[in-house]
Amino acid sequence: MISVSETIELLKSNIATLGTEKRPLIDALGHVLSADVLAKVNVPSFDNSAMDGYAICFENGNNEYQVAHQIQAGDTNTYYLKANEAARIYTGAPIPSNANAVIQQELVSTSESLISFDTGKIKLGMNIRTVGSQCLQNQLIASKGVFIHSAILGLLASAGIFEVDVFKKPVVSVIITGNELQKPSHELEFGQIYNSNEFALVGLLKSLGITQIKTYQVIDELTEVEKTIQTALSESDFLILTGGVSVGDYDFVKLALEKNQVNTLLYKVKQKPGKPLFVGKKHDQWVFALPGNPAAVITCFNQYVKPSLLAICGVQNSFEPLAVLPLKNSFKKSQGLTFFVKGRFDYQGVEILKGQESFNLLSFNVANCIVKIEENTEILEMGSLVEVYPLD
Repeated sequence: MISVSETIELLKSNIATLGTEKRPLIDALGHVLSADVLAKVNVPSFDNSAMDGYAICFENGNNEYQVAHQIQAGDTNTYYLKANEAARIYTGAPIPSNANAVIQQELVSTSESLISFDTGKIKLGMNIRTVGSQCLQNQLIASKGVFIHSAILGLLASAGIFEVDVFKKPVVSVIITGNELQKPSHELEFGQIYNSNEFALVGLLKSLGITQIKTYQVIDELTEVEKTIQTALSESDFLILTGGVSVGDYDFVKLALEKNQVNTLLYKVKQKPGKPLFVGKKHDQWVFALPGNPAAVITCFNQYVKPSLLAICGVQNSFEPLAVLPLKNSFKKSQGLTFFVKGRFDYQGVEILKGQESFNLLSFNVANCIVKIEENTEILEMGSLVEVYPLD
């Protein structure tokens, strides 16, 4: 049995990405850039107005101009202002070639085709977006390792990017083991429980942007578990199992994995919940076998599976906590195990919630994080600093 810190270092040292691919920009959301991106054009590519107002070639002392043009966004004509001329202009419209200011319409008085204004409020260059003021052609606008969220899509599109190089995402299989499990759509018989782990894991995977997910449910019988693992490994890059990984008479997962030539990286971690955690590899395929208790499944996924998947997808520093925050309440535990407990954080700190049992999902109704309590800690007073890891 190894420590949590040893487990994380072992995972980090074995993680590698699955290679790269080109994707159309519209399909790149949730991926990670595998190469730097340079702007294809200057942005903006022409001087344009930042306001609805009037473009002028301002000369000191002159506060009255004749409106000679009207320029809308998308106008492809070029304009030149004669002496004492102005152009009615709208946001995003191209600036006349010799204009040196745009006066917002709120500062202007109008009389028929004449405008006037207080010259003390005029500054040269005001309200003009100049060529390349966002970025210049061939300028680096997004670096390798950047996670592509919606705003990054907008940035890349603004610079003429229509496809990007990204890290590939894995195909993930999920195997749920247990004779006692029933689908939520069926009536329970005595001794049965509903299969919550499948729904939790599929939801967690989708929240990471994993879209290729295969699910299996199998009874606690060695041959069936072995066959299901063989099938899942033939169809996926990453395999997650729940249940059957401890040392009971009907816990066949570890043996079935060995029969499928999965090499053990680690088995059993000094933690609560989720001590009987198994991690293995078969060539480049990853296998995580989690305990069956639902809260332990979510916790182990959050602390180990999630950061491993993110790292495989190219995300940097995926094992780092979101923050170190003060506790809002005290907490006691025994030494010898790292505790991962359900919590709720805000900008003032984090509260450790009630209902920490490994089978108990109810506190996830309000939890938004997992709080890490170090192995050798026994008592944490209110105000003690703890590491906080976000859920989803």
